Amino acid sequence: MMKKLRISLINIHGLLKGSGLEIGRDADNGGQTKYIYELAEFLSQHEDVEHVHIFTRLIDDPALSPEYAVPVEIINDKLDIRRIPFLGKKYRAKEQLWEGLDTFVNGAMQHIKQHNIFPDWIHSHYADAGYAAAELSAVLNIPFAHTGHSLGFYKKKKLIENGETEEELEKKFKFKARIAAEERTLELAEFIVTSTEQEIETYKAYKNFELGKYHAISPGIDTRKFVPYYYQENDSDKQMEEAQRKYWVAESISKFLTNPHKPIILALSRPDRHKNLNTLIEVYGKDKELQSMANLVIFAGIRKDIAKMPESEKNVLTDLLLLMDKYDLYGKMAIPKKHDVENEVSIIYRYAAEKRGVFVNLALHENFGLTVIESASSGLPVVVTKNGGPSEIIPVCQNGELVNPQEESQIKKALRNILTDENQWKYYSNNGAINIQKHYSWVSHINHYVDLINENLSVSSTGIKKQHYPNINISRLKRKIDHLLVSDIDGTLIEPKLANPGLKELKAHLTNRTDKMAFAMASGRNLSLVKKVIDEEEFPLPDFIICSVGTEIYYTNGTDYILDKGWAKFLSGRWKREEIVNKLKGIKWIKLQEEEAQNPFKISYYYDKEHYNHDELIQILGTGWYKVNIIPSHGQFLDFIPKRASKGNAIKFLCRKWSIPLGNVIAAGDSGNDVDMFRGPVKGIIVGNRSSELADYETSKSIYVAKNSASEGILEGLKHYKVIK
Repeated sequence: MMKKLRISLINIHGLLKGSGLEIGRDADNGGQTKYIYELAEFLSQHEDVEHVHIFTRLIDDPALSPEYAVPVEIINDKLDIRRIPFLGKKYRAKEQLWEGLDTFVNGAMQHIKQHNIFPDWIHSHYADAGYAAAELSAVLNIPFAHTGHSLGFYKKKKLIENGETEEELEKKFKFKARIAAEERTLELAEFIVTSTEQEIETYKAYKNFELGKYHAISPGIDTRKFVPYYYQENDSDKQMEEAQRKYWVAESISKFLTNPHKPIILALSRPDRHKNLNTLIEVYGKDKELQSMANLVIFAGIRKDIAKMPESEKNVLTDLLLLMDKYDLYGKMAIPKKHDVENEVSIIYRYAAEKRGVFVNLALHENFGLTVIESASSGLPVVVTKNGGPSEIIPVCQNGELVNPQEESQIKKALRNILTDENQWKYYSNNGAINIQKHYSWVSHINHYVDLINENLSVSSTGIKKQHYPNINISRLKRKIDHLLVSDIDGTLIEPKLANPGLKELKAHLTNRTDKMAFAMASGRNLSLVKKVIDEEEFPLPDFIICSVGTEIYYTNGTDYILDKGWAKFLSGRWKREEIVNKLKGIKWIKLQEEEAQNPFKISYYYDKEHYNHDELIQILGTGWYKVNIIPSHGQFLDFIPKRASKGNAIKFLCRKWSIPLGNVIAAGDSGNDVDMFRGPVKGIIVGNRSSELADYETSKSIYVAKNSASEGILEGLKHYKVIK
């Protein structure tokens, strides 16, 4: 029997809570939020699923519901929302969260350990969560899948076409971080979920497209809620509640209209330029006959005071109202200020269907088209954009007509066709109600998805067992650490040419260090050469060793050196050693080093300095070159290692695994390949005998440039950071 699944969904930026989702509150709270909540709810009802956790950001903002500040919210006995605090308490737009994602990952990591809720599977939604899932997946050795929801490449392209500059965009939207996260997700995720086959094509703009695996699974809708307009509730209380809601929906629409009994042309979307609501008003405003046949009703998000709304939404709404005025549509057009998304949307569709109306979505491009299947399920025919997902929905469901969203005559013709022909209206209405149940329910979505997870886990080479470390003193590694000193060896810890100044004093400090301080060596040397230094120089044993240019991590326990298999698994993603060796055979000016210099994630050569040609290496490696780090050193050695292997990444990995805040790490080095260790919150020490690549560095908040050389320079840095007195 298969083990039941514990699944963690990550959705960082939206407002998620168990009751009354605030869809349409702003641009970050659209369909994605609703999709994730319903996905989680239906997943938790699947028999193969033990538990579902949604991980999101904790927000404690007086302007918002206090529910967003509850650390753990129980939704049902198999579903909860877990909120991780980072970047303060105030609500922030998603673009402002990038700098805090490492803090989110550390928080989620500690939460998972503390509550012992290690997942079997992780699923990230949107690029920021993709970044977090890739990090968690590496440290926990747990596979993840990803759903993009929207892609940075196209948003940036569109904004540049609208005349914005790269600098402005970078400042506002952090596209570099976002697109880099999207590339990395394609490389590391087990698979990417898309809504349609067409959506897979949109990923072709990314360098790592070929590295991704894709599954198109249509989103579901809650067919318990989106029922046909003629459906009757049996329960008298529910009937009463329904009647009440229907009354309020009718009120909010009819107060705008002179003849509220006429059929309605309905649109429902965020006030986003891309949704193209202005074209619908133009079509309706220019056609007197259409106006005599039907009223126009537009729900465009939730607004209190347009003047106080974000610029882009304010502009769209102002344009809609100005068009209403231009064509004098008072009494014929309704644009209600708000609706209860959770409970009223389904009623709005049914109300429109009872009036023999039609639903319109003229988005310039629609990734999927959730509103198209919601309205269809309610028995409401549609006129919808042919660009994107709807072109796959309409042929399957036969519930309406596809149009070019910029072709006014086509839109007008389709609307008249449905509004004036009773048989046509009934044909589309019935097809929608029947076919949606068949093809687009959440139950069919979840069944397909859980099958994919189970299939993936069964072929996963290691299963996804949590790492077990034989002979490692786990409690020692899990102790609370105030400082982790990571030092390069050659030229930093030891420098025989300079008679190793300060070495004796530094060794004494390391030998007498308390449990609050950990020590690691990081070196280009392989393990046997690192051991040689430890023995010859009589160094105290480090807690960790990062060796072979960051391709291996070892733990020490007094006598043994134990390889970290989780790091090896992380590096093995998309690394094709044999293929690289074969390709490099054609290069005359390199020669493979001896067997002991090689390891599964490092291919080492000697090279001829006179003939070194980086472009030739890239050309011979072909499209896969960007997955490989090429490291020439000392004018004679050349290493090829996985892109992910580096001293810096190894430090990050160790800190995640053992819950050491990156800000507690001090890294010491002397040459160019040590710079990678000084990233983010890590504090750096550059010793006085630094190589020419580091000549331009000056002491800053996070890097200390020592006057003294080697070990003496490390001591100077440790005093600067107040680690030793």
